Amino acid sequence: MERIAALRAQWLARLSDAIDDAQRVAWQLRTSDSVSKEARELYSRLEDARIEVESLRGLSERGLRGADPDWLGKLGWSTSLDPPD
Repeated sequence: MERIAALRAQWLARLSDAIDDAQRVAWQLRTSDSVSKEARELYSRLEDARIEVESLRGLSERGLRGADPDWLGKLGWSTSLDPPD
């Protein structure tokens, strides 16, 4: 179980880094001379994704004990290292 938690934490950290990189690009688009609605929307969606990942990282750090198995299943998480079907 510890290995699974470590793999999830690593994956969430990489995902967080990728979102940060994408936000920097979106911010550069947003601060150009012509700010498009799409650039603002992109930054907003990335911020929502960042918040969600941070929430999941907090869950990972606390561990999955006591978490609802149905809820974890909806996230695509399991206690197995096997890839999903």
